Amino acid sequence: MNSIRRRLVCLPVLGLLMATVGCSSTDDTATVVVPSPDAYTAKLCRKLHQQLPDELDGLERTDPEPRSELTAGWGSSAIILRCGVPKPAKMGDLTAPTTEVDGLGWLIEEPGDGSYRFTSALREAYVEVTIGSDHKKQSGAASLVVLGREIKKAIPKGIAN
Repeated sequence: MNSIRRRLVCLPVLGLLMATVGCSSTDDTATVVVPSPDAYTAKLCRKLHQQLPDELDGLERTDPEPRSELTAGWGSSAIILRCGVPKPAKMGDLTAPTTEVDGLGWLIEEPGDGSYRFTSALREAYVEVTIGSDHKKQSGAASLVVLGREIKKAIPKGIAN
């Protein structure tokens, strides 16, 4: 009897979940996972968020959903920034590809979808910048110069927790 009651209660919830998953938005707003850093890191990220440009590489700012002071975006999903991300596993790998742009070090990763993901190094908060496959063909990593300057102003040198 209890198993039948559980099934009947779960059916409406399952139907609602399926309907929600099946819906899609008609706009091009990107969705991202919002990081959940400690309070100090979140404070640094909020400071960075206030300094980020309205336009980057000729793209208008279109922050991803859900809206957060820990994320920003330009050109729908062409460039996505997430502040306060955990330390990437490859950050400790001495053979991992890295680069330095305008005095800021970056770990370079290729997620496999044609995009590039850059994570700032030697700062008190990790900042991740993903450049979508279409945009990397147009501008490459030029946005790292502008974003790097803002990161250096908002987030002190150091090692993030």
